[in-house]
Amino acid sequence: MDCTPPGSSVHGISQGRILERVAISSSRGSSQPRDPTRISCIGRAAANMMSTKAFTLVPAIEREQLLSDRDRGLLECVECCGRNLYVGTSDCFVYHFLLEEKTLPGGSATFTATRQLHRHLGFKKAVSELRAASALSRLLVLCDGCISLVHMLSLEPVPSGARIKGATAFALNENPVSGDPFCVEVCIISVKRRTIQVFLVYEDRVQIVREVSTPEQPLAVAVDGHFLCLALTTQYIILNYSTGAAQDLFPFCSEERRPIVKRIGRQEFLLAGPGGLGMFATVAGISQRAPVRWSENVIGAAVCFPYVVALDDEFITVHSMLDQQQKQTLPFKEGHILQDFEGRVIVATSKGVYILVPLPLEKQIQDLLASHRVEEALVLAKGARRNIPKEKFQVMYRRILLQAGFIQFAQLQFLEAKELFRSGQLDVRELISLYPLLLPTSSSFTRSHPPLHEFADLNQLTQGDQDKVAKCKRFLMSYLNEVRSTEVANGYKEDIDTALLKLYAEADHDSLLDLLVTENFCLLPDSAAWLEKHKKYFALGLLYHYNHQDAAAVQLWVSIVNGDIQDSTRSDLYEYIVDFLTYSTDPDLVWRHADWVLQRSQEVGVQVFTKRPLDEQQSGFNPDDIISCLKKYPQALVKYLEHLVTERRLQKEEYHTHLAVLYLDEVLQQRPCTPDKDAEVTETQAKLRRLLQESDLYRVHFLMDRTRGAGLPLESAILHGKLEQHEEALHILVHELADFPAAEDYCLWRSEGRDPPYRQRLFHLLLAVYLGPGPAAPARTVAAVDLLNRHAVEFDAAQVLQLLPGTWSVQLLRPFLMGAMRDSIHARRTTQVAVGLARSENLIYKYDKMKLKGSSVRLSDKKLCQMCQNPFLEPVFVRYPNGGLVHTHCAASRHTEPSSPSAGART
Repeated sequence: MDCTPPGSSVHGISQGRILERVAISSSRGSSQPRDPTRISCIGRAAANMMSTKAFTLVPAIEREQLLSDRDRGLLECVECCGRNLYVGTSDCFVYHFLLEEKTLPGGSATFTATRQLHRHLGFKKAVSELRAASALSRLLVLCDGCISLVHMLSLEPVPSGARIKGATAFALNENPVSGDPFCVEVCIISVKRRTIQVFLVYEDRVQIVREVSTPEQPLAVAVDGHFLCLALTTQYIILNYSTGAAQDLFPFCSEERRPIVKRIGRQEFLLAGPGGLGMFATVAGISQRAPVRWSENVIGAAVCFPYVVALDDEFITVHSMLDQQQKQTLPFKEGHILQDFEGRVIVATSKGVYILVPLPLEKQIQDLLASHRVEEALVLAKGARRNIPKEKFQVMYRRILLQAGFIQFAQLQFLEAKELFRSGQLDVRELISLYPLLLPTSSSFTRSHPPLHEFADLNQLTQGDQDKVAKCKRFLMSYLNEVRSTEVANGYKEDIDTALLKLYAEADHDSLLDLLVTENFCLLPDSAAWLEKHKKYFALGLLYHYNHQDAAAVQLWVSIVNGDIQDSTRSDLYEYIVDFLTYSTDPDLVWRHADWVLQRSQEVGVQVFTKRPLDEQQSGFNPDDIISCLKKYPQALVKYLEHLVTERRLQKEEYHTHLAVLYLDEVLQQRPCTPDKDAEVTETQAKLRRLLQESDLYRVHFLMDRTRGAGLPLESAILHGKLEQHEEALHILVHELADFPAAEDYCLWRSEGRDPPYRQRLFHLLLAVYLGPGPAAPARTVAAVDLLNRHAVEFDAAQVLQLLPGTWSVQLLRPFLMGAMRDSIHARRTTQVAVGLARSENLIYKYDKMKLKGSSVRLSDKKLCQMCQNPFLEPVFVRYPNGGLVHTHCAASRHTEPSSPSAGART
């Protein structure tokens, strides 16, 4: 017989579609060799070493219970419905047993089969198939090409004698389409060549529904709704008997192996495929699962989710539908029947019946975890979802995830462990408790029972390997840092943050300070003792500060700076303390440490007062109190007064005078014994001059007395200027200092913001000083010429010309004269423009007045004054341009009209 499938398509659907899907799934889901023909006994034994115990083989019916010594019949078929077990034999007997299951104290199951009845069917051939229809209380028996109906309990044939003739095999439709609860749908392979028939079977009658032709002779059939899955001579197909549409699946050679067609779920079938593959197919002709690889000569197969059980002539093999791996191998010789009935898998030889009892999935998963086969355990756990109630599954699955997480953790597979801990919603204290002393002493945590792992602590887990210990601690640091701000930390924040602090301190980790300066829940007693143990005194101060114990924090930091205790965390700790006190809202704390910070550095220490936020300046820090405190620290006092005067701009004479006196004292101390007018100006002297120029609040006479005879001519000139003693000031600048630019700057400084005549008077005064008698006359003459030429606009040219010596040439004063002429002409023209604009405005005013005088105004005793709202008693009034009338005396006393912005525009 040619086993090669035809190349043509059936009903337009291309053949081999499922093979393409299976090839892809197989390459992804299975790592086994592509061409195993038979697993040897040695190979089976090796596979068993890492197998999963998924089933236990338990005897149900021994030969002694089934047949007597004189009986020669052999077991041919089996059916199980609830507690009823039926056996068909080769000598045409049907036996009925009542099956009872018991669970022993150790958890294993045993079965007791009690024979009820047996009956001979009256044929000379073997009973081929048995199927129970519990809804009808009928047993369908195939024997000698005829399907008979017998009562399930009495095994008596139905009185009507109804039967289906000409059947070689049949299958019940477990997804019926008729909708009639009082019948079952049966699909038979007819003795007619290439024919499938569909019947409705009632309690006492049968009714044919449809007859369908097939491309080849069918050998095996399974049915789901309208869909038939058929094993033909050379291939498997899916056939819709309602529409006649067929879908080729993959090739099959009936001469080489026995076909297997099993319905395993809604619209899905299990088939024995080529190359020893157990293949899954849907009614759409595709495979949604990767195939399992079993032996070439498989006899039978069944599904007990999540496993596929296969039987050959030596073994029962168990494969997972989830990862397609072989999980268990059971030696079983002479077996020829393997079927599943309502989730119960029965296997039989010709002399006995056995039941494959599945171990509870949770027990299987725990066994896998005990063998550290994490991936297999998780795959099996996910697959168990469909067989376990949702809430129970969620609890179980979370626990399995956590167990798997601890296994991965023990193997230092930290990324995998972290994901499992997250998915399983780990109480993070379970992990922390593995690390000695990390949980707070006040924690009431107790580990999960039963335990999630077998380790007492980290030392047992790592066997004292310090490298592994360090890796585990780094992982815990990372994990706690990630979960501390998530919902996982709810309720455990103190335990998490305290443990994290201990890990950071022990590892000298930079994140310790970050933890303490942000929101945290570190428990003070445990954390303080741990930080002190590891000499993290600066961090301990931060912990005190976070717990509102600033006094303890500052005192600890002061001890570090003083060298009483050692901590090199911050080399700038003194500056840090100053900054901390600067922003402290506790005045007592600041005053308590003010002397200490000032004694170490006046310039830095004074910042606790100068850099304090303005809103806190008035609360507990009166400037007068601070000045009294700083009297012992002159540098700090100067800095603070500068802060008050130049930054805060306090308008208080006392502060300005005090600062000027301090500047003056320092300048006098810095001056050499012999005055040198060419000596370089110090920074303090520059500050003094700037203060004397810019401030108007200090006591001028007091400072004048202090500078008299002190050899400070420029400062004396500034003070004379403050007293409006300009001649004295300019005399000092010109005759004593011969500083002509300073004299010009003086005129500009003192005339700033004043009217032009005042400025003109100052420049004339300076010119007179230049031209007056005294030493250095030639230099002053040059200065006078430069003054005139640079500031021509500041002078009255007519007065200047009268003062100038007749010997000066016009060429010498050319810039001045040009500037004076230009300014004069500009002033004259500007005046002419202003006069013209005034005349134009006056003309417009006269025009408006003439127009108003040309119009009449009616005045009566009913008219009211717009100002005082009283009537007019005399025919005298003032009229505004907007028409408003007011009394003359009201207009005189008020300079704004009632409804007009033009106050003076009245007629």
